[in-house]
Amino acid sequence: MSANDQHPRKESGRRKFVKQTTLAATGLMIVPRYVLGRGYTPPSDKVNIAGIGVGGRGASVLRALESQNIVALCDVDDRRAADTYKRYDKAARYKDFREMLDKQKDIDAVTVATPDHVHAVAAMAAMQLGKHVYVEKPLTHDIYEARMLTEAAAKYKVVTQMGNQGSSMDGIRETQEIIDAGIIGDVTKVHVWTNRPVWPQGVPTPTGKHEVPKELDWDLWLGPAPYRDYNPNYLPFKWRGWWDFGTGALGDMGCHFLDSPFKALRLKYPVAAEASAAQVWSGDFFEADYKDSCPPASKVHIYFPERGEMPPVEIIWYDGGIQPARPEELGPNEPFGEWDGGILFEGSKGKMMCGIFGSNPTLLPTKVNKYFQKPEPTLPRIKESHQMNWINGILHGTPTTSSFDYAGPFTEMVLMGNLAVRCFNMKRLKPGKKPGDWAPYEYPGRIRLQWDGDNMKVTNFDPANAWVKREYRKGWSL
Repeated sequence: MSANDQHPRKESGRRKFVKQTTLAATGLMIVPRYVLGRGYTPPSDKVNIAGIGVGGRGASVLRALESQNIVALCDVDDRRAADTYKRYDKAARYKDFREMLDKQKDIDAVTVATPDHVHAVAAMAAMQLGKHVYVEKPLTHDIYEARMLTEAAAKYKVVTQMGNQGSSMDGIRETQEIIDAGIIGDVTKVHVWTNRPVWPQGVPTPTGKHEVPKELDWDLWLGPAPYRDYNPNYLPFKWRGWWDFGTGALGDMGCHFLDSPFKALRLKYPVAAEASAAQVWSGDFFEADYKDSCPPASKVHIYFPERGEMPPVEIIWYDGGIQPARPEELGPNEPFGEWDGGILFEGSKGKMMCGIFGSNPTLLPTKVNKYFQKPEPTLPRIKESHQMNWINGILHGTPTTSSFDYAGPFTEMVLMGNLAVRCFNMKRLKPGKKPGDWAPYEYPGRIRLQWDGDNMKVTNFDPANAWVKREYRKGWSL
């Protein structure tokens, strides 16, 4: 029996009900559960979910959704997806998400946990068919895609969630409540650091042709990215460090660590960004031009304007082992941040540090915490998981914690930082120079990119705009 035979095209009463309850979330209709009769389980209690990218992180997302109906699985790598296929053995299987969305009509919602470069095309295809979408972080590979997904979510009136699970945790709310209460005053600077990358970066582009594993559809894995020959140095995890596929340490972890300051400080589009990054030397005084690979370490400054009565703020990001100076209020042997990084808010009345997801907010010096009482909660707590917060949005119309109207501008901010990183590492030969000559490159280095967020444009260095919106390979579109 084909996948299409298992899931006929005729729209079921359950699917109609899911559509109706989604309309109810917009105020058009409400069908109370009790009208269906005592003890009756309405068909809308379960959502039919399809997973796109179901190995690795995608498998974890689906496990958090097992109270729902997992009806379809799509992955380009049968080996990576094997355990998931076995776990949900009744679900239809596909390699191409476009075929799945075209053939299988009973899908209500889609999870996307592919490499970054496929996020936008998969999510857009689903939303255009009225499917609710959950997309792993970062929401997209480039800024233009983030804007398009934000607009599409509003246009198609679907329930959305980005997979930055800290948005549903208490820490991010506690941190915001401390800032809202004015305990550290007006925040004007935030330091954020991570132990990433934990994969190779600053490395030469692989050469040589390798045989593609029989379980992998390499052409589909590439998706909209430029064609290149298969190489094991791209899979299964290392793609994060290649600009064509990933977004480096900032893209990978920024949507976790920067969530707390972005929310608490009511940020949106930055006005400027600048960066410095580790340079790689492939020989004595021979600077490598590894333009396909993200740098091994970077420091990024992102600047935001006033927001109402809130002053301008600067966010400084560190990765690759770089950290900010320890604050003088912290004892010499006291831990600075957590094992994987940290956040330090600097305000006009004091400082506060916390971990990823705003966890364990701590005032400095730490001795004051003995007497400190946290403000009364003003923000609602999320009792369910981040994934089930999305499901509740579908079934009951409750707000999701990282819907695309928030996650889109947030991702744009993160990726704006990457524009500055790429500009710092841009290499242009001086007239008459060649690689290996003394000081052969004429590249901008640490310039401050001026950003017009409304129009998605760098206004003072046009070459950077090539990375705002990339070209898709033939056969792929947004």
